[in-house]
Amino acid sequence: MKYIVKSIVCILLVLQIGYAQDNKFNEDKLLDRLEVLSSDKFEGRRTGEKGNDLGRAFIIKEFIDLGVDAFNGSYEHAFSFDSRVGSFSAKNVLGLVKGTEFPDKYIVISAHHDHLGKSGDKIFNGADDDASGVSALFAFAEYLKKNPPRHSIILAAFDAEELGLRGAKYFVEKMKESNIVANINMDMISRSAKNELYVVGSRYNKGLKAIIEEFKNPTDTKLLVGHDGTDGKQDWTFSSDHGPFHRAKIPFLYFGNEDHAAYHKPSDDFKDITPKFYKNAVSIIISVFRDLDAKGL
Repeated sequence: MKYIVKSIVCILLVLQIGYAQDNKFNEDKLLDRLEVLSSDKFEGRRTGEKGNDLGRAFIIKEFIDLGVDAFNGSYEHAFSFDSRVGSFSAKNVLGLVKGTEFPDKYIVISAHHDHLGKSGDKIFNGADDDASGVSALFAFAEYLKKNPPRHSIILAAFDAEELGLRGAKYFVEKMKESNIVANINMDMISRSAKNELYVVGSRYNKGLKAIIEEFKNPTDTKLLVGHDGTDGKQDWTFSSDHGPFHRAKIPFLYFGNEDHAAYHKPSDDFKDITPKFYKNAVSIIISVFRDLDAKGL
């Protein structure tokens, strides 16, 4: 009997180790890429400005180096719009990882690459908002290279989020005839004094609700369901690039943290992120994605 118990324990340990390894990505590179993208070189990445161009070039180079294909033959997808603050030319950056079983069904994993730019001699580097989400896209690329997905994956770095979710709106409209299974959006996932990551969106879809309720967290960071209109807190249902997906009745999960003192300020810098929380957050999001890709909706 002792040997049977020991064998069962060993099997469980192997399964647990395998689970942890399955969602691995290069944690050092995650931080390095975030530090680069949120550096002064990119001048706050404001839509239509030089720093935004440099940011897109950086994203494209990383996609190419990681073996991510261009979506529909191009990494850059241009659009223009008018707003109360002016007319803008913008570009989403889209990469594709083809699905092994459902190549014509898409899971869109998104973050926004733009931020607020400069004001005088102050640069709004947007480390948490949202260089953190963009760097996580590269972690996903690393994971997908080792773990080919069942569904096709679009890795989307949207532009002009700060100007009214314009890049996501344009993308959703262009893709309205395509079969998008779900959107996983990441915005502000690198900084939390409470070690808490929120997920929004599961209340709107039974399949996603089941995935979140059954989720086995591989980290010590708390994954909380909230900010979804049910708990009296600020409702984030339309607060970032997942909003246009929801309006188009596409299921979504949004991962983010609560606003901090540096939100939309020049002090949103790499030196003040919470590295362990950030690594844990990315590990959690990849794990949830894995369950979604395996089970579908």
